[in-house]
Order: sequence, then C-alpha cells, then structure tokens
Amino acid sequence: MTAAGPLAHAGHGTAGPTWLPLFPVVLLAGGYLLAAIRDPRGWDHRRTASWLVGCALLVVAVGPLAPLSDDPRGHMAQHLLLGMLAPLGLVLAAPVTLLLRVAPPPVRRSIGRLLRARALHLLAHPATAALLTTGGLALVLLTPLYAAAERHPVLHHAVHLHYLAAGYLFAWSVAGPDPAPRRPGLAVRVGALLAASAGHAVLAKYLYAQAGTLPPGLVDADPEAFRSAAQLMYYGGDLTELLLAVALFTTWYQSRRPRRRPRPRPRPKVVIKRFASPEDGSLTQTS
Repeated sequence: MTAAGPLAHAGHGTAGPTWLPLFPVVLLAGGYLLAAIRDPRGWDHRRTASWLVGCALLVVAVGPLAPLSDDPRGHMAQHLLLGMLAPLGLVLAAPVTLLLRVAPPPVRRSIGRLLRARALHLLAHPATAALLTTGGLALVLLTPLYAAAERHPVLHHAVHLHYLAAGYLFAWSVAGPDPAPRRPGLAVRVGALLAASAGHAVLAKYLYAQAGTLPPGLVDADPEAFRSAAQLMYYGGDLTELLLAVALFTTWYQSRRPRRRPRPRPRPKVVIKRFASPEDGSLTQTS
C-alpha cells in the first residue's frame, strides 16, 4: 500500500521533453545490470528480473501514460505504477545487498553507517513509512497542493518523486530482503500494512463520495471521471497490497528457514596393506 493519487494535471503530458524522465530510469537499469555482472559470486537472476520489471513499470508510467494527464483514470494508472507496483519490483531486487557485494570497502563502510543511523531507523519504521505514503497522498488530494501541482510542472514531478520514494521506503520497511538493522518483527509490519491498506481504502471512498468538491481549487473538474479514478485507486490498491503481503510472508519465511550447511568433505580412506615377511612368514601391515 503506497501513495498513488488520481492527479489530473492538464498539460503536463506536453510540458518539457517527454524523454527526460526516462533518462534516470535507464541509468538505474544499466547500473544494476553492470553491478550484477561484476558480482564475483554470481547474482541471482530472479533479483535482476525483478529490478528490470520495476524499471519497465517506471518507463510505462512516465512514458506512454504521460500524455494521458487530461484523463484522471489514465493519471491514476500512472500513479499506481509509480507509487505501488514499481517500488515493489525494485525492493525485491535487493539493490543494497548487490551494492555491498560489489562496492569497494570504503563504500561498504559508508553504507553500513547509513543503515545504522538513528534517523534512517525512524524514517524506515513501517509506521513512519505508512504515514508518508497514505498521509502524503491525502495531503495532495485534500489540499490545494493538487491544483498547484497542476499549474507548475516542477512541483508535479516533485510529487511523482515523493510517491516513488515513499512507496519504495514502505515496501522496503515491510518486505524488503535488503539488510535493515532494528527492523520490527512480523506483527508490527503486518499491522502497518493493514493500517496503510485501510487508510488507502478510506481515502479512495472519500474521494469517490466527494468527487464534486475535491480536490480543492481545481478548475474544470470532472466528477464522474474522478469517481472512476477513485474506483481504480480502490481496486488497484487492493491488488498491490495483496502482492506486498505475499512478498512480506515470503521474505519472512525465507529468513526463518534454516540455512543448509555445506557437507564436510569425506576424508581419504586409509589403505592397509598386508604382506608376509620374507624372513619368518609373519604378517605385517602398513598404511
């Protein structure tokens, strides 16, 4: 469950070069592939596939769906990809673990200090991450921030970046396979997922019921289109929350499963030779 809102910002599909948001995604995909190739122990191809799927969803969100900004349903699909599905694919790829395996020692030490920082522990707590996703979405939809982002493309892209960052943080805090010191137990993470899911559902229903007055300050709003977008938000959120729950329990099960210890190598057999002494005919043995 992450932040994804039906932002219908007119004109953003044509504002600025349409290829510009694709450039960072290409860098992310290329950098991950290069790191996976450099891993001396061999990187799991399933992790690589998960990362590429996440990047592909980002490309769809900022590429083909970008011209559909006039239709709130198309924009809802865009934000579902940015804030929900793509972050899950990126998180399950374990990029931090890969970086720790290929980076030089000074970089690994810096990453270790960052993971142990108290500020990150607070920010990456499932409750905090859930508040950033659902709370950030509510802040956009229930305040004039929505209309302001419609008028300013820079703010519009900043909102997109917040959705992606908050979605990644929440997926990592709940079900991420990457190292996370002081990560709460299963009960806390399940509770945060349920709370975020409930908040997302309530917000979608409220948006559906108040489509005629929300978001504040929006010019030429289409209530019926926003009701359809709210329905997509509601049911699309259910699907992504189910996928996140599956990822949570899968990651938890794998962490609880005992690791297989390598079998000890068999010791070489001692060959005992027996032969008769030529002197007295007695048996003598040697190895």
